[in-house]
Amino acid sequence: MATANRLEVDFLTSAPDLARCPTGNEPEVALTGRSNAGKSSVLNRLTGSRATARTSKTPGRTRLLNFFSLPNGARLVDLPGYGYAKAAAGAQAQWQQSVNDYLSHREQLAGVILVTDIRHPGMAFDEDVIRWATASEMPLHVLLNKADKLKRGRQMQALARYRQRLAGGAKAQLFSAVSGLGVDELLDAIDGWIGDRDEISPS
Repeated sequence: MATANRLEVDFLTSAPDLARCPTGNEPEVALTGRSNAGKSSVLNRLTGSRATARTSKTPGRTRLLNFFSLPNGARLVDLPGYGYAKAAAGAQAQWQQSVNDYLSHREQLAGVILVTDIRHPGMAFDEDVIRWATASEMPLHVLLNKADKLKRGRQMQALARYRQRLAGGAKAQLFSAVSGLGVDELLDAIDGWIGDRDEISPS
Protein backbone atom coordinates (compact mmCIF):
# COMPACT_ATOMS: atom_id res chain seq x y z
CA MET A 1 0.00 0.00 0.00
CA ALA A 2 1.50 3.33 -1.06
CA THR A 3 1.55 6.40 1.16
CA ALA A 4 1.21 10.07 0.29
CA ASN A 5 3.48 11.12 3.16
CA ARG A 6 7.21 11.17 3.60
CA LEU A 7 9.88 12.58 5.87
CA GLU A 8 11.41 15.83 4.68
CA VAL A 9 15.12 15.49 5.52
CA ASP A 10 18.45 17.07 4.69
CA PHE A 11 21.75 15.29 5.18
CA LEU A 12 23.55 16.90 8.11
CA THR A 13 26.78 15.02 8.76
CA SER A 14 28.42 11.65 9.34
CA ALA A 15 30.32 10.72 12.49
CA PRO A 16 32.67 7.78 13.09
CA ASP A 17 32.02 7.72 16.83
CA LEU A 18 30.01 9.27 19.66
CA ALA A 19 32.58 11.97 20.38
CA ARG A 20 32.15 13.46 16.91
CA CYS A 21 28.35 13.42 16.78
CA PRO A 22 26.58 16.79 16.32
CA THR A 23 26.10 18.96 19.38
CA GLY A 24 22.82 20.50 20.51
CA ASN A 25 19.72 19.26 22.31
CA GLU A 26 17.59 18.37 19.29
CA PRO A 27 15.77 15.03 19.74
CA GLU A 28 16.96 12.13 17.62
CA VAL A 29 15.31 8.98 16.29
CA ALA A 30 17.75 6.21 15.39
CA LEU A 31 17.35 3.38 12.88
CA THR A 32 19.24 0.24 13.75
CA GLY A 33 19.21 -3.37 12.62
CA ARG A 34 21.24 -6.28 11.39
CA SER A 35 23.02 -6.07 8.07
CA ASN A 36 20.71 -7.08 5.23
CA ALA A 37 17.50 -6.41 7.20
CA GLY A 38 16.79 -3.59 4.75
CA LYS A 39 17.48 -0.60 6.98
CA SER A 40 18.73 1.67 4.20
CA SER A 41 15.75 0.76 2.04
CA VAL A 42 13.44 1.64 4.94
CA LEU A 43 15.08 5.06 5.24
CA ASN A 44 14.77 5.66 1.51
CA ARG A 45 11.08 4.69 1.61
CA LEU A 46 10.47 7.07 4.51
CA THR A 47 12.04 9.99 2.68
CA GLY A 48 10.69 9.14 -0.74
CA SER A 49 14.18 9.21 -2.24
CA ARG A 50 16.43 6.33 -3.21
CA ALA A 51 19.40 8.65 -2.76
CA THR A 52 18.95 9.23 1.01
CA ALA A 53 20.82 6.09 2.05
CA ARG A 54 23.10 3.94 -0.03
CA THR A 55 21.65 0.49 -0.63
CA SER A 56 23.62 -2.52 -1.74
CA LYS A 57 23.37 -6.26 -2.17
CA THR A 58 26.48 -6.38 0.02
CA PRO A 59 25.44 -6.18 3.71
CA GLY A 60 27.21 -3.75 5.98
CA ARG A 61 27.65 -0.79 3.61
CA THR A 62 26.63 1.80 6.23
CA ARG A 63 29.75 2.29 8.35
CA LEU A 64 29.23 5.72 9.93
CA LEU A 65 26.56 7.34 12.09
CA ASN A 66 24.65 9.32 9.46
CA PHE A 67 22.60 12.29 10.68
CA PHE A 68 19.67 13.83 8.79
CA SER A 69 17.93 17.00 9.93
CA LEU A 70 14.18 17.58 9.84
CA PRO A 71 12.57 21.02 9.38
CA ASN A 72 11.52 21.19 13.04
CA GLY A 73 15.13 20.67 14.20
CA ALA A 74 14.86 17.00 15.12
CA ARG A 75 17.21 14.44 13.58
CA LEU A 76 16.99 11.02 12.03
CA VAL A 77 20.11 8.88 12.53
CA ASP A 78 21.04 5.94 10.32
CA LEU A 79 23.28 3.60 12.33
CA PRO A 80 25.71 1.04 10.91
CA GLY A 81 24.19 -2.42 10.55
CA TYR A 82 25.17 -5.31 12.76
CA GLY A 83 26.34 -8.65 11.43
CA TYR A 84 28.43 -9.82 8.55
CA ALA A 85 30.07 -7.39 6.17
CA LYS A 86 32.94 -7.54 3.68
CA ALA A 87 35.35 -5.54 5.79
CA ALA A 88 38.32 -6.21 8.03
CA ALA A 89 37.33 -7.54 11.44
CA GLY A 90 38.94 -4.59 13.22
CA ALA A 91 37.07 -2.01 11.16
CA GLN A 92 33.78 -3.84 11.61
CA ALA A 93 34.29 -4.01 15.37
CA GLN A 94 35.03 -0.29 15.46
CA TRP A 95 31.83 0.82 13.76
CA GLN A 96 29.73 -1.64 15.75
CA GLN A 97 31.24 -0.25 18.96
CA SER A 98 30.14 3.20 17.79
CA VAL A 99 26.56 1.87 17.63
CA ASN A 100 26.81 0.54 21.20
CA ASP A 101 28.19 3.85 22.44
CA TYR A 102 25.53 5.87 20.63
CA LEU A 103 22.63 3.80 21.92
CA SER A 104 23.98 3.67 25.46
CA HIS A 105 25.13 7.25 25.94
CA ARG A 106 23.48 9.62 23.44
CA GLU A 107 21.36 11.93 25.60
CA GLN A 108 19.44 13.31 22.61
CA LEU A 109 18.08 9.87 21.69
CA ALA A 110 14.26 9.96 21.86
CA GLY A 111 13.39 6.60 20.30
CA VAL A 112 14.78 3.65 18.35
CA ILE A 113 13.41 1.99 15.23
CA LEU A 114 14.64 -1.61 15.04
CA VAL A 115 14.51 -2.96 11.49
CA THR A 116 14.17 -6.75 11.40
CA ASP A 117 13.60 -9.28 8.63
CA ILE A 118 10.15 -10.81 9.22
CA ARG A 119 11.41 -14.13 7.83
CA HIS A 120 14.18 -14.43 10.45
CA PRO A 121 12.76 -13.72 13.93
CA GLY A 122 14.78 -14.03 17.12
CA MET A 123 18.16 -12.99 15.72
CA ALA A 124 20.70 -12.33 18.48
CA PHE A 125 21.19 -8.62 17.80
CA ASP A 126 17.44 -8.01 17.56
CA GLU A 127 16.91 -9.69 20.92
CA ASP A 128 19.77 -7.69 22.45
CA VAL A 129 18.19 -4.41 21.33
CA ILE A 130 14.79 -5.41 22.69
CA ARG A 131 16.27 -6.35 26.07
CA TRP A 132 18.33 -3.16 26.19
CA ALA A 133 15.35 -0.95 25.32
CA THR A 134 13.23 -2.61 28.00
CA ALA A 135 15.92 -2.27 30.67
CA SER A 136 16.69 1.36 29.81
CA GLU A 137 13.03 2.33 29.22
CA MET A 138 13.92 3.57 25.75
CA PRO A 139 10.94 3.86 23.37
CA LEU A 140 11.26 1.11 20.75
CA HIS A 141 9.37 0.50 17.51
CA VAL A 142 10.09 -2.80 15.76
CA LEU A 143 9.62 -3.05 12.00
CA LEU A 144 8.95 -6.51 10.62
CA ASN A 145 10.40 -5.53 7.27
CA LYS A 146 10.16 -7.49 4.02
CA ALA A 147 6.57 -8.41 4.87
CA ASP A 148 5.89 -8.51 1.13
CA LYS A 149 7.86 -11.77 1.06
CA LEU A 150 5.15 -13.57 3.08
CA LYS A 151 1.47 -14.19 2.55
CA ARG A 152 -0.99 -12.30 4.75
CA GLY A 153 -1.63 -15.17 7.14
CA ARG A 154 2.06 -15.68 7.90
CA GLN A 155 2.54 -11.93 8.26
CA MET A 156 -0.10 -11.76 10.98
CA GLN A 157 1.29 -14.82 12.76
CA ALA A 158 4.75 -13.28 12.87
CA LEU A 159 3.37 -9.97 14.11
CA ALA A 160 1.35 -11.64 16.87
CA ARG A 161 4.40 -13.57 18.09
CA TYR A 162 6.53 -10.42 18.20
CA ARG A 163 3.90 -8.42 20.06
CA GLN A 164 3.59 -11.13 22.70
CA ARG A 165 7.33 -10.93 23.39
CA LEU A 166 7.63 -7.16 23.65
CA ALA A 167 7.45 -5.53 27.07
CA GLY A 168 6.65 -2.04 28.30
CA GLY A 169 5.75 0.47 25.62
CA ALA A 170 7.63 -1.25 22.80
CA LYS A 171 5.57 -1.76 19.64
CA ALA A 172 5.85 -3.87 16.50
CA GLN A 173 4.36 -3.50 13.05
CA LEU A 174 4.42 -5.00 9.59
CA PHE A 175 6.50 -3.09 7.05
CA SER A 176 7.64 -3.33 3.47
CA ALA A 177 10.16 -0.92 2.04
CA VAL A 178 9.23 -2.30 -1.38
CA SER A 179 5.45 -1.83 -1.31
CA GLY A 180 5.15 0.94 1.27
CA LEU A 181 3.13 -1.22 3.67
CA GLY A 182 3.14 0.36 7.14
CA VAL A 183 4.72 3.71 6.25
CA ASP A 184 1.92 5.82 7.74
CA GLU A 185 2.02 3.83 10.99
CA LEU A 186 5.76 4.35 11.27
CA LEU A 187 5.47 8.07 10.55
CA ASP A 188 2.94 8.35 13.35
CA ALA A 189 5.37 6.66 15.74
CA ILE A 190 8.20 9.02 14.78
CA ASP A 191 5.84 11.98 15.10
CA GLY A 192 5.02 10.91 18.65
CA TRP A 193 8.70 10.97 19.61
CA ILE A 194 9.84 14.22 18.05
CA GLY A 195 6.86 16.54 18.30
CA ASP A 196 4.79 18.26 15.64
CA ARG A 197 4.11 16.89 12.19
CA ASP A 198 5.65 19.82 10.29
CA GLU A 199 8.55 17.57 9.32
CA ILE A 200 6.22 15.34 7.28
CA SER A 201 5.26 16.73 3.91
CA PRO A 202 3.17 15.52 0.98
CA SER A 203 5.19 13.82 -1.73
